[in-house]
Amino acid sequence: MCPWRTSNSGSCRPGPVEGHALPLIVISHGGGGSYAGHYDTALALAEAGFIVAAVRQAGDTHDDQSKVLMLWRRPAQLSRLIDFMLKDWQGHAEIDQQRIGAFGFSNGGFTVLVEAGGVPKLDRIDPYCSANPEHDLCAALAEAGIHSVAQVPRPPPDAWKPDRRVRAIAAAAPAFGFVFDSADLASVQIPVLLWRAADDRHQPDPWYEGHIRSALPHPPEYHVEPLAGHYAFLPPCSAQMRAAVPRICADAPGFDRAAFHQRLNAALVSFFERSLRYPD
Repeated sequence: MCPWRTSNSGSCRPGPVEGHALPLIVISHGGGGSYAGHYDTALALAEAGFIVAAVRQAGDTHDDQSKVLMLWRRPAQLSRLIDFMLKDWQGHAEIDQQRIGAFGFSNGGFTVLVEAGGVPKLDRIDPYCSANPEHDLCAALAEAGIHSVAQVPRPPPDAWKPDRRVRAIAAAAPAFGFVFDSADLASVQIPVLLWRAADDRHQPDPWYEGHIRSALPHPPEYHVEPLAGHYAFLPPCSAQMRAAVPRICADAPGFDRAAFHQRLNAALVSFFERSLRYPD
């Protein structure tokens, strides 16, 4: 867990709170990611006057993906982060408990949809993969020897509980979009921002953002970024990152990830300001 400010390298350095009754934004990283994976977005929100905290989604991180398909663990962990920030964090008295938002990328986008009231049906994974075995999710499951969700633990009866403290969500390239239909998203009654990468070959349209967009009970704010791939929502890579993990750093010719992040972060600030009724 990291209440932000950070260094530009993405390492977590909690910063002093300036102000009172401030809104809180919690961040859920993508599959195999890190709580520092959206440090530039966290900084942009913090500089705009939000308190920002990110969670390490245990069991679905860069160094441990042993529980990646136990998806119900993720929203529970994000809710525990909110518990901590409101009760035990040293600056908790400065948080306005009526103004809490959540941002998530990929598996984190799925996470914040559940927090907002979405109730996924994971048994839809098997027919999806039967019809689309070449899609990344299905190929990865097959490579891991998982040919049916029956091979993984079943969700507990109370797995999919909304966190009604969350008043607005932003989901970038949300994973597992096809496991929701309109009935499953009927309880999502808060403002939603959806962002799609136009060249997302990891989570191809229309099974993800497009599916969620049409199933939500109210039209979300919706953005499609031309030329962007799935990992464009992660910050621009350093030379060290490009050498270590080239697959998340490669962009299409003509796509400027740094310029995109300026637009992305500005849009997120604006969305949460409007949705959480940020005071003038």
